[in-house]
Order: sequence, then structure tokens, then C-alpha cells
Amino acid sequence: MSSSRYEWPILCQTEPVSEDGMRSSEQSASSQDCSDQNASDRVYAVERALLLLQCFETAGENRSLASLAQQSGFYKSTVLRLAGSLCRMGFLQRDAKGFFTLGPELRRLGSLTQTSVDVEKLMRPVLCNLAATTQETASFYVRAGRHRICLFRENSPKTVRHHLEEGGRHPLDVGAPGKILRAYSKHAKDPELLAVRRRGWVLSRGERDPDLASISVPVFNKYRELLGALSVSALLSRFTKEQQQRARTSLLIGSESLSAKMRFLSTCDLFPTSEAS
Repeated sequence: MSSSRYEWPILCQTEPVSEDGMRSSEQSASSQDCSDQNASDRVYAVERALLLLQCFETAGENRSLASLAQQSGFYKSTVLRLAGSLCRMGFLQRDAKGFFTLGPELRRLGSLTQTSVDVEKLMRPVLCNLAATTQETASFYVRAGRHRICLFRENSPKTVRHHLEEGGRHPLDVGAPGKILRAYSKHAKDPELLAVRRRGWVLSRGERDPDLASISVPVFNKYRELLGALSVSALLSRFTKEQQQRARTSLLIGSESLSAKMRFLSTCDLFPTSEAS
């Protein structure tokens, strides 16, 4: 009588397997990704398990074994071993059809946490560097309904300058920061805003105040969700094309730095009443 016990299919093993069950191609990829870190400070099995969890990107998403293997770059057999442990600990769940979803343990841990990142500590060095590099006022705005709020700012070191106050509320429909915040709204249809979105930066001249000009760029998280607008503002009379170019370059560098530091944050983490619509 033949056995009816279900067994996982055995994949062809054309590569040697290490003591921790990792094939040589996976070891090479993992080592290459973080070759600059001390190996003694790492547990590769833990990192691979966490990478598997990071394959999930949307609420309620379910993933097949094949899709997890494809996105993670691991063999299916490796995914099954990692997923088995994650399921036993409640970090993953698997339904009758074999699809994986995030498990209840993640929800429990999530409910215990609050934003532990001090946003000001991340933001302040970038703004100080912008103000020092451009000699003009640097600021970061978030959206609040039909207004934009200056969440953080570093005023220009010059005596005559555009002076901003943190917490200041300004109209959303004028100025470079407002255009960035509107351009990346899901409802943006205006051709000018769509052009801003394609270009990735915007310059405004005398819109909110006839004596002021500003340049703004977007700051995103890991999921390309807009966190806010990083901006440099100056007196229009001295904001030459050369200075605009310097400000734009510095802003793009600052935006990239902030996006990396705040990749796991949302607008609610920065400003609870922010609205992206």
C-alpha cells in the first residue's frame, strides 16, 4: 500500500549547501549586500527571515511561495524553512491554498509601538547644512488640508533674509512647497502639477510675496509616499540662476538623505493631521 503522506517537492540541488542551509549563490548575494559590516555582528538567518517579511508591501496582501522566492531571491526550499519558523512564531500565516499573509504577532507588536524616531534629530542637520550651503532659509513643509505647515526651519545666517517660524501656516495654492505637496496628491490633474511631478522639483518667484523666491523638492518614504516638501527660500533680488542651481542640487541631496533616514515613516508620524488628498 502506497503512502499518502504529503511531502514537499525536493528541488534539484546543484549548489553546495552550508551548515545553516544557505546555498552558495544566496551567501554571495547576502555577503555582497552588506560587505561593509562586521560579520560578527550579524545573524544571516535572522536577516533572511526579516527580508521575507519585507516582501509584503500592502495591507491584507497574500503571497505565494513562488512570488516570495522571486522577490526575496531565495530558493523555494529556503523560503519554506524560513516561513515555517515565522508561522510557528506567529509572524506569518499560511492558508489552505498555500498562500502566506502577515501574522497576528506583527499586529500585536505594532500596537505596542509608537514612533521611536526623533524626526527633529533627523531633520535638523539636513536643514542646517542647506542653510549653510546656500546661505538662505531652509524649511520642511507638510500638508494640512488646504494649508501647508512649516514643520521645521533653519533661517538664513544673513541679516536680510526670509524669516520663517516653525508651525507657521501658509496657503497651499501658492509657493513652491505648496506645488510639491499638491503635485504628489493622488488627485493631481493640473498639467502644471503633473509637469512638476515629472521634473521632481519646482521654482516659484514672487507668488506668496513679490520679494521672495523658493525652490522645493519632495521627500518620500520607502513606498514612494510623499512625506513633505523640502525647500530653500530667498530674497528674489539675490536669487540668481547660479544660486538657484546650487540650491536645487543641495535640495536633491538633502531629500535623498532624508528619504533614506525616514524610509519607514508616514505623514502621520511627522504630523498627525497631515492630509495627502
